[in-house]
Formats: sequence, structure tokens, C-alpha cells
Amino acid sequence: MHPDGLQKELGRREQSENFPVVLKVLPGAPRAGLHAIYGYARTVDELGDSFPGDRTAALHAFTADLDRIWADQEPDHPVLRRLRRVIQAHDLPPDPFRRLILANLQDQTVTRYQTFDDLVGYCRLSADPVGRMVLGVFDVNDPETERLSDLVCTALQLVEHWQDVAEDRQAGRIYLPQDDLATYGVPESDLDQRVASPALRELMSFETDRAARLLDEGSAIVGRLHGWARVSVAGFVAGGQATVRALQRTGGDVLSQQARPSKADTLRLMLKAMAR
Repeated sequence: MHPDGLQKELGRREQSENFPVVLKVLPGAPRAGLHAIYGYARTVDELGDSFPGDRTAALHAFTADLDRIWADQEPDHPVLRRLRRVIQAHDLPPDPFRRLILANLQDQTVTRYQTFDDLVGYCRLSADPVGRMVLGVFDVNDPETERLSDLVCTALQLVEHWQDVAEDRQAGRIYLPQDDLATYGVPESDLDQRVASPALRELMSFETDRAARLLDEGSAIVGRLHGWARVSVAGFVAGGQATVRALQRTGGDVLSQQARPSKADTLRLMLKAMAR
């Protein structure tokens, strides 16, 4: 995608997601930092999911361009040039940024996960690094806060997968653990139907509840933060909680119903989390 087209696509995606609920209330510096991180994460996902050529080669090339930042060189990609200023301002380490690319490289070859632990391992690459980046923008780096952030981010990734079961299936990927499909008697062909079977609905309720427990444990992070960091992270936690409620409203039928939380619901839960 041409850089100008990419920037327009990133803007369109921001308006369709809960991300702006947090961004609109932040002052300039942290808002710019989170915008840069969002742009980076979306660009990596675009390269891994919809790049028209060799996606593996494109991701490796993007990694090389990313590494220029820590070599004190100017990257070529406009998203990375914007990100460079944030990384330098907060002395952010390269590991979270590289792990996000590794997740998308893994997506090129891995389409199934045998166990829930295997899936959580994938989330450590695809989700947890984003939380570390967000904390870095606010110069937060204590181990317990990072642990709670990882729980929140893993839960957010899981509920996103449960929202997109049908879409992922069409793309040739199944994130529902194979062991859980077997336990609940759900053949992969059930994911091709327009309406979820009773067994699939039961499985989705189980998976949603499991993600909700991780999110509930991780939500203690809000109480450890202050100022705009607290506002921002409360927004992400609330977005996950609103998504859990949207999934629960489907009764597990994520094939015929869209589990999409409203921004109003997210904002209400955000205010509740901050008050708590």
C-alpha cells in the first residue's frame, strides 16, 4: 500500500475502533505517542494480513527498517519516522516492537493452536508488547504493573479472536484451541455455518468467561497508575470489558451475531474503573 493510502486507512480504522475513546481526552504529547504506537501496530498487521506480495519478506524488510531507529538512523517508512520520535523521547527498548513483527511472521505459517497455553504464548507476541509500549509512553516500567498489563492485553487479544471467529476461519485461521474444540465436540466445519451450533455456543461462552477472568485480574493495573496513564489504561480495560459483555449478549452465537461494544458502553465502564 502506498504510504498516503496507508495513513488514510489507519485513520479510517481508528474511527471504527474504541481507540479514539481514549485518545480524544488526552493532551498532545501522550496522544501523539499513542497515535504513533497505534499506527505502528496497525501497519505490522496490514503487512501480515493483507500485503499483496510476499508478506514474510515485507515483514523482514520492515524489521530492518525498524532497527534503524536503535542504530540512530532515520527509517524509510513514514510510520517508523513518526515512531522514532516517541522511542527516543522515552528511551523505549526494541523488544516489544520486534515481538509484534514475530507474531505476524508466525501467522504466515501457524494457523492452529493445540492448547490454550499455546494460544497464550502467541498473545505474548501479538498483544502483550502493545501494553508495554503504552506503559513506556508514560514512563512506567515496574514489574508488577507490567505483569498486570500482560494479563489485560492477553485478554483483549482473546476477546478480539472470539469476536472474529468467522472472519478468521475464512482467512484459514482458527484461534480456538484444538483441545477445546475436541472437548466440546465442535468440528471445524461448524465454524463455516451461518448460525453457531449448541456445542459451539457452549464453547464460546467458556472461552469468553476465561478471557473475562484474565481481564478482571489484570484490571487492578488501573489502581497502580496515576494521571493520564490511569485514564488511558482504564480506557483499554473498559474496552475489553465492554467487548466481554457484547460477546455474552450473543449467547455464544458469534457466527450470526456481531459482538460489537458501543463507545458509550466503553466510556461508562471506563469511568467506573477509574472511580473504583
